[in-house]
Amino acid sequence: MRLSVSIPLNITENVKDWRFVLDFARICDQVGVDRIVAPDHVVFGERLEAYANPQIGGIANGSQPTGSDGNYFEPMSLLAALCAVTENVRLGTNILLAALRRPMVLAKSAATIDVLSGGRLDLGVGVGWQQEEYEAAGLDFKQRGRLLDHTLEVCQRLWLETRANYDSPELSFADIHTMPKPMQDNGVPIWCGGRTNANVARRVARYGSGWITWDIGVDAMADSIDRMRELVVAAGGQDSPFPVQVGLFLDSDAKGRPNFAKTLETIPELAAAGVTDITLYRLRPPLSVDGTTDLLGNLVSDFRKAAGHDSVQDVLSSNPALSGPS
Repeated sequence: MRLSVSIPLNITENVKDWRFVLDFARICDQVGVDRIVAPDHVVFGERLEAYANPQIGGIANGSQPTGSDGNYFEPMSLLAALCAVTENVRLGTNILLAALRRPMVLAKSAATIDVLSGGRLDLGVGVGWQQEEYEAAGLDFKQRGRLLDHTLEVCQRLWLETRANYDSPELSFADIHTMPKPMQDNGVPIWCGGRTNANVARRVARYGSGWITWDIGVDAMADSIDRMRELVVAAGGQDSPFPVQVGLFLDSDAKGRPNFAKTLETIPELAAAGVTDITLYRLRPPLSVDGTTDLLGNLVSDFRKAAGHDSVQDVLSSNPALSGPS
C-alpha cells in the first residue's frame, strides 16, 4: 500500500506562503511519502451547494472547503515546479479536470513533466461537479463525460504514436508529430476517478492504470471493488486486479493536532478489500521545515506500521499484479 499526500490547504490560504510548498515537496521526498498530489479548480462560481450533490459528482452532505475564492494553483504548472526539487516521490493530480484543457496542450505538458521528473508523473482525472467551470471554458457541462473521454483518447494517441492520426466529432488531425514522448513506456499513467459505475469502469478499461474511488464507505469497499472489476471486464478490460486509490481525511484532536492513529485505523480493512493506495487530505503542517519534517516523518512511520510493511516495495514484491505504475 502506498501513501499519497494532497497539497495542504493551509499553504494555499495565503499566496505568499506558497514558496513553502517547495520545502513541503522536498520533505515528502526525504521522509518516504510515495506520491504528492495536487487538486484542480480553474475557476469557481458561487453556487457551491452543487458540491454536496452526488448526482453530478459531489459528496453527499459535503461542502467545498475553500469557498469561491480559494487559492488553487494550476496543478500541471505546480507539478513542473515540484519535479525540479524532488528526486523519488511520484507527482500526481487528484483530480485534474482534464476536459477543461485542449487535449494537444495537455498531452504536451504532461509529457514534458514526465520527462523532466524522470518518469514520475501520474494523472488522476475526473469530470468534476461544477457547471460554471465548464461554462467559463465554453464547454457543455452535460457532455463532460464524453469530453473527458475525448481528451484521454487524444493524449494517449499523441503519447504512444510517432505519427498520430485521430478522427472524432470533436477533432480530426492526420500525420501529427509531437516530441518528447513521456518517459514511462505506456505513456503517463491515468487514474480514473469516480463512483462504481459503467462509465468510470469503461475509462479504467480503455485508458486507466488505476481507479480513484469516490465517496465509498469502508464497509462497502470490498463489494465496490469487486463490482468495479466486473464492470471493467465487461467493458473489455483485463480480468485481473488493478490499483485502487482511496482518500482519507485527517482526524485531529480538540487542539487541532493530527491524530494519525485514528486516521489510519481503517488501513488493514482497506488493504484486505483490495485498496493499494491511500491519499491523505487536509493535512495542515506548520509552515516550518523542522516542524513539517517531524510531522511527515511520523505520518510515514505510522502509515507503514498500519499497512503492515516497512516500505512500499514489500507489498509490491509480494503481489506484482497490484503494482500499477511505478
